[in-house]
Amino acid sequence: MSQATIPYKYICIEGNIGSGKTSLVEKLSFEYSSTKILEQFQDNPFLPLFYQNPERYAFTVELFFLTERFKQLQNTFVTPDLFVQHIISDFSFVKSLLFARKNLEDEEYRLFQMLYSVLSKSFPNPDLLVYLHRNSEYVLKNIKQRSRSYEQDIQIEYLLKIQDSYFEYLRNITSFPVLILDLKNMDFVGDINNYETLKFLISKKYLPGVHRITVST
Repeated sequence: MSQATIPYKYICIEGNIGSGKTSLVEKLSFEYSSTKILEQFQDNPFLPLFYQNPERYAFTVELFFLTERFKQLQNTFVTPDLFVQHIISDFSFVKSLLFARKNLEDEEYRLFQMLYSVLSKSFPNPDLLVYLHRNSEYVLKNIKQRSRSYEQDIQIEYLLKIQDSYFEYLRNITSFPVLILDLKNMDFVGDINNYETLKFLISKKYLPGVHRITVST
């Protein structure tokens, strides 16, 4: 199948933990020779502590992620590569706010929100935000299989909280297109036809607002 043209400069691939965000960014950025932004979650020294004791380390872990995401995006947008057509990221900056909304106490969240609102003005909205929707049982199984020690205690209840936070945010977006892809158990890493299907859907032009598509295999 010939390479489809993607009509978006800045694309964010989002989804719950273990939904396949990074895998899709890796494949798209390689095929389209794009600037690739991958979240450096393994560099957060507070993440294992957070999963062990969320109440104590929630603010610390979210603040670290906020600053790291800011630095990554700043490095990309302050000195963009003029010779690439696309910037493809496996996170959007608003991810910091969505996780914080579910993980922080009210007073902490208000403080976090103030800081986020200042930093977020530094970056444009994505030209397309793609949300990979999987059921919680699928992503939990994927989390277990990839065997990151600090993730092994993640519960379905936590994954549902994160999913709810995303949907609360996405349903109100009207300023740029949001593509929600319900992938069920689709394997787009090992099955080239499934990947081509996703690539075709991402290459279509969408009006601002939410578009939800169930992808059948």
